[in-house]
Amino acid sequence: MEFLTRITELTWLIPLLPALAFALILLTGRKGPGQGAYIAVAGIASSFVLSLLVIAAVLSRALHGHEFEAFAHSAPWMTVGGLPIRMGYYVDQLTAMMLLVVTTVAMLVQIYSIGYMHGDKRYPRYFAYISLFSAAMLSLVIADNLLLFFISWELVGLTSYLLIGFWFEKPSAMRAAKKAFIVTRVGDVGFFMGLLLLFWYTQSVNLREMFAHIPAMMSQTIFGLPALPVAGLLLFAGAVGKSAQFPLHVWLPDAMEGPTPVSALIHAATMVAAGVYLVGRMYPIFAFEPHSITLTVVATIGIITALMAATIATVQNDIKRILAYSTISQLGFMMMGLGVGGCGYTAGLFHLMTHAFFKANLFLGSGSVIHGTGTQDIREMGGLSKKMPYTYWTFLIATAALAGLPFTSGFFSKDEILLEAFHANQTIFWLGLVAAFLTAFYMTRLMALAFWGEPKNKEIHAHESPKVMTRPLVVLAVLSLVAGYIGWPTKNIFHHLVHFGEAEAVPFSWTVALLATGSAFAGIGLGWAVFMKRVISPSVFREKLPWAYNLLANKYYFDEIYWAILVVPLFRITAMLNGFDQKIVDGMVNGVGRVTVLMSVVWGWFDKWVVDGAVLLIGAITKLLGRLLRFTQTGMEQDYVLFMFVGILMIVGVYLLH
Repeated sequence: MEFLTRITELTWLIPLLPALAFALILLTGRKGPGQGAYIAVAGIASSFVLSLLVIAAVLSRALHGHEFEAFAHSAPWMTVGGLPIRMGYYVDQLTAMMLLVVTTVAMLVQIYSIGYMHGDKRYPRYFAYISLFSAAMLSLVIADNLLLFFISWELVGLTSYLLIGFWFEKPSAMRAAKKAFIVTRVGDVGFFMGLLLLFWYTQSVNLREMFAHIPAMMSQTIFGLPALPVAGLLLFAGAVGKSAQFPLHVWLPDAMEGPTPVSALIHAATMVAAGVYLVGRMYPIFAFEPHSITLTVVATIGIITALMAATIATVQNDIKRILAYSTISQLGFMMMGLGVGGCGYTAGLFHLMTHAFFKANLFLGSGSVIHGTGTQDIREMGGLSKKMPYTYWTFLIATAALAGLPFTSGFFSKDEILLEAFHANQTIFWLGLVAAFLTAFYMTRLMALAFWGEPKNKEIHAHESPKVMTRPLVVLAVLSLVAGYIGWPTKNIFHHLVHFGEAEAVPFSWTVALLATGSAFAGIGLGWAVFMKRVISPSVFREKLPWAYNLLANKYYFDEIYWAILVVPLFRITAMLNGFDQKIVDGMVNGVGRVTVLMSVVWGWFDKWVVDGAVLLIGAITKLLGRLLRFTQTGMEQDYVLFMFVGILMIVGVYLLH
């Protein structure tokens, strides 16, 4: 146990190793082992091993009935206004859980990428970027202060931009990368303002020192508003952007333009998980009192997002976009859990963990489908269960977990969120059941159109993916089944590890379990009846309620609304400023230039004809006089005597005249 405890002192190596892999790949390029792929895998695999040891240290304490004692280490970095700023790392139960989740998923994604990205012309660059992406997320996880957290947060945003736009020669990928970067920056402005506000009132960026100042900050106000809730809502704005919550969710579906393994990593364990982790890490700011306004906003945004995204997913036809809206919906579930308070904190983070495994499985499975069929449109697929058995069975298991079917990992975590909501807010609970029903429905639709039935496009000759791609799917499928058992109701180890304060877990409820399971089976049943048995024609909804279908197919027109109220006015303002710049600013500059040219012409003429003319005139006169005087230099003495005599006569004449 002493050895495991001392391992936590090496936690700083976990983000450093993939960062070193990034640097090494840049230096070696295609000459590196596996053209950089093996370096990337070795870096994240080493971090995975260290993360296993860290979680083992936490579990060893828990299994012996002891609370894990958080470990922190920091070093001086700089001084701001006389206040020293230190940088370091912090390890507690939440840190250990996130380290294991991120390194596990990132390692499997990178192994999978060896096959998926094979032959890409920027193969080494891909593995360099994905190593830096993993390093940034791991740095965020272990940060002991909000400033390092924000720096890592922004680095996650930068690397996601590079990876989403990896195939930047495609206009759609280029636009998607810019959209993701700009939309998430909107939330990041709020995050940074929240950071500054907390720093102003606590005079520290260290997380534990900030939390210690919460009682004093509860009496503080800013512009007449209570400072603590304002700080929490500003921080939550950052989480809304990163975790694609309403109304900043619009970037995530477009992010599917990046390579599919990148989508898996973004959706499962890195970028979108960062927002949920931010709320979990800063939970004392949110839960400064039971049922605080901040938690109410978190829960409300969460359930709105869960329902909105689930409804949109029911009519999407791109396999990756269906999963993208599924991710948005599940992130809404996590926020809902965190927002209801109490042990909802544990439930939300538990779902973050289980969701990472089955959503990574689903995205990598979709990549396998795309690799084997050459299309992303599920309407062109069908019958893949026979041609791609490994992909099919692993995808089916992950689908069951996402739908929350009994004894899958999603069953335990989703039901725990609903259980907490049932006791905290009945409205949120029932809306959560509707979202769970829709989840099961749209995933059954996806399975029916893509894997079941007969092939729809006879020109598509599907084939199974190579082992380097299917083996990570098998591992993730196993985790999708068993990861939830750490939250078994009668012995909830996860609750013992990750909890907030002294909140007691709500007792298991057969009512909630049956309602949740019933909603899942109802969704599956409806999906089976519509898309397999054709009891109801899939076109009925489109024909009977065309306005509703168009509303969902166009994603509630969020992009169009933002385009109309933000982008178009911004373009008009920039056009006006461009006109002002060209006609006024450039006009003034060009006018000054023209006057300068005119003045230079005038001064050139004056210089040439007046200044140079005067100089030349003096020279000509001098030359003429010289020529005239030359005749006086005859060299004859009688001439000189004559000149003297004439001169004397002239002098005498002048004298006599006077």
